[in-house]
Amino acid sequence: MPIRVLICDDSAVMRAMLSDIVSGQPDMEVVGTAADAAAARELIVSRDPDVLTLDVEMPRMDGLDFLARLMRLRPMPVVMISGAAGHDSAATRRALELGAVDVLCKPRAHTAEALQIYAAQVGERIRAAYQARPSVTRIARGGSGGASARASTSSVPAAGAAAPTGRGPAVRMVLIGASTGGTEAIKEVLQALPATMPPILLVQHMPEMFTASFARRLDGLCALRVKEAEHGERIVAGTAYLAPGHSHLTLGRTGAVLQCVLSRGDPVNRHRPSVDVLFRSGAEQLGAGAVAVLLTGMGKDGALGMLELRHAGAWTIAQDRDSCVVYGMPREAVTLGAACEVLPLHDIAARVMHQAGGAGGNGAG
Repeated sequence: MPIRVLICDDSAVMRAMLSDIVSGQPDMEVVGTAADAAAARELIVSRDPDVLTLDVEMPRMDGLDFLARLMRLRPMPVVMISGAAGHDSAATRRALELGAVDVLCKPRAHTAEALQIYAAQVGERIRAAYQARPSVTRIARGGSGGASARASTSSVPAAGAAAPTGRGPAVRMVLIGASTGGTEAIKEVLQALPATMPPILLVQHMPEMFTASFARRLDGLCALRVKEAEHGERIVAGTAYLAPGHSHLTLGRTGAVLQCVLSRGDPVNRHRPSVDVLFRSGAEQLGAGAVAVLLTGMGKDGALGMLELRHAGAWTIAQDRDSCVVYGMPREAVTLGAACEVLPLHDIAARVMHQAGGAGGNGAG
């Protein structure tokens, strides 16, 4: 059965473009288009779509208000579509908090090549949304936050993995990768970690116009300092470094000091930044001195890199199926035997603290 998609956008041009893109996907069909929230509401009832694409800015009731009501009354996978010009990152954050699976900008360019790339992105986001569990982020958000509320360290060992024992070698760094649904998952993990953690390096699949504001938002919510990584900066304890949306993030070394290294090399697994790139760098530079976490996301990015980390002696954790918005990347890691253990989202921070000790050095080698 094809994925049934409803398109809601006040722009007739955008409705037509999205309709053409969705209709051109071999596994999708357009079940309706709507110019406003009222028409979308009627079509949701009558056509029962699998996925809704929803414009952020619309007349009478904007997309965020409609999303909030929709998620209270009839939760379903939603991909928000926002104008690229003057994009409001606060609206993007709010959409994800309300339960949208993903947010996609409207195309900046209309050349044949740019539209082909955009069509592939739309298809990928809708497929991810179709696989998503739209209620998961709201359930996770209902917790009280903090490490004390998530003290459980119970685990489900991955296939072929030994059950967790005591704390491993002294950890110099924590590496975290995520994609679809990852903004809320990362927030939950980081909010539960103390400022005394070793350095944390993060890759979240996200357009470059969002990463700086996402890092600033996390910085205001967490005991840790959170910032967008800069090329060549020294990595220090108590700080989480988020890969910019335009570059791979890896570890470099000057003498005994570890540094952030940014690269605009080719995408890996169709992503830049790529989790695999970060994890492979961690396997090479840190080995058993790393704890790695692979969170919710579509695809397989990070699975092979996590396997390399495990072979190098790192402690590796995959998010479990039930707490993932999309159980793609963690599933691939578990299938490969790359995860030392599989945990629900609310237990991951406590386990990271247990393995990392909650107090780090200065990031030096």
